[in-house]
Amino acid sequence: MHWTHIRKIAVSLTIAIVAAVLMIGINEGGYTRSLNALDTLTKTQNTRSKIDQLLQQILDAETGLRGYLLTGEDRYLEPYNTALLAINGTMDELRRIFMLDPIDLATFTPLARQVDRKLSEMELSLKLYRQGNNDAWRFVMFTDVGMENMDAIRGYGKALLESTDQQAKANLADIEQTLSLSRIGIATVTAMGILGFFMYLRQAYALQQSHLREHEIQREERNRLEEVVRERTATLAELATHLQQVREDERGYLARELHDELGSLLTAAKLDVARLKSKVDTSAPGINERINHLVETLNSGIALKRRIVENLRPSSLSNLGLTTALEILTREFGEHSGIDVESSLEQVDLPESTQLTVYRVVQESLTNIGKYAKANHVMVAVHNYPTYVAVQIQDDGQGFEMAGMRPNSHGLAGMKHRVEAAGGRLTVASQPGKGTTISAIIPLAAVAS
Repeated sequence: MHWTHIRKIAVSLTIAIVAAVLMIGINEGGYTRSLNALDTLTKTQNTRSKIDQLLQQILDAETGLRGYLLTGEDRYLEPYNTALLAINGTMDELRRIFMLDPIDLATFTPLARQVDRKLSEMELSLKLYRQGNNDAWRFVMFTDVGMENMDAIRGYGKALLESTDQQAKANLADIEQTLSLSRIGIATVTAMGILGFFMYLRQAYALQQSHLREHEIQREERNRLEEVVRERTATLAELATHLQQVREDERGYLARELHDELGSLLTAAKLDVARLKSKVDTSAPGINERINHLVETLNSGIALKRRIVENLRPSSLSNLGLTTALEILTREFGEHSGIDVESSLEQVDLPESTQLTVYRVVQESLTNIGKYAKANHVMVAVHNYPTYVAVQIQDDGQGFEMAGMRPNSHGLAGMKHRVEAAGGRLTVASQPGKGTTISAIIPLAAVAS
């Protein structure tokens, strides 16, 4: 990125940031002012509602009392009593509202006196009625005093409503002025922001094009490196397969040489010892013992030769087939290691190279079990399915953490490579204390090809 690009982007971003800050400031200021005005307007509307409510409550109380006085029915007293309680609550609320406004308080004070006078008048009428003084309560109720008192209440209420309406109009004007200022400020700041944003987009586009060119160069270089890695990986895989095949061929050649040449020599030596034994005086001290020791040594050499040959290239695999060879392998492993080995082996039709792969996987697995697993029971299974052959070696040993498997575990790596070279897949599952399971799946289609 060039220094000129950085400087231009910094200037455009500064303009955009300043515009954004100014917009936020104007918006917050207008919001706060409008919120205060709306709060005051809400209180004003609430005050107006309370005044209307007070007038209605006084009217309800007077209506209920008149109904009771004229009919004598107690059901009219319920709205009267309810209205009295409501009037007291409404007066308390209005008193709290006008307490902070000296002008409205000057109007509310005589209103409160008139309301108290009206309530006292209604209470006196009810008291006289209950005392049976009909002329007195009729005089109180039907003279012009009550009407004048009610007119005074309406007059004070009207004055308070007009004052409340004036406050509401002032609050609305304040809101309109705030919104107008906010519109002008936001429009100005928006223009500044658009200008800064436009400058930023121009520089960002130029920077993006530069990045795209760099990414294209990097992508081409990455693709080239990936191609090199794929080629080298394929070469190494082919080399590993070739080396493995060469190793097996050398094993087979060495096994044949040991079986033919060394076997012939040991057999000839044993025959010579037998002829020599028939011609030597075995009654001489130590002669017979030495000859017997020599025979035992030759027998041990022949047995050692047989084990080496079988390890290099199992003759049972070539002569008896995979299933029999695996039976012999598992039986000898169980006898040698003292571990209980259970086998479930099905006849499978595989090429010689694939049979050797399966045999080596089982052999390597049993070797690892004997060295590290500390198992008591081992299960070896080979099953033939319509499309693939499944091989599984399972033990109940100590297991291990898969995440902590050493990178130099060449035995497992070798087994995996053998199976993959045959077109299959090898998996290893293990947990500490729960044993290990090695599974190999070899598709028959891959084997046939």
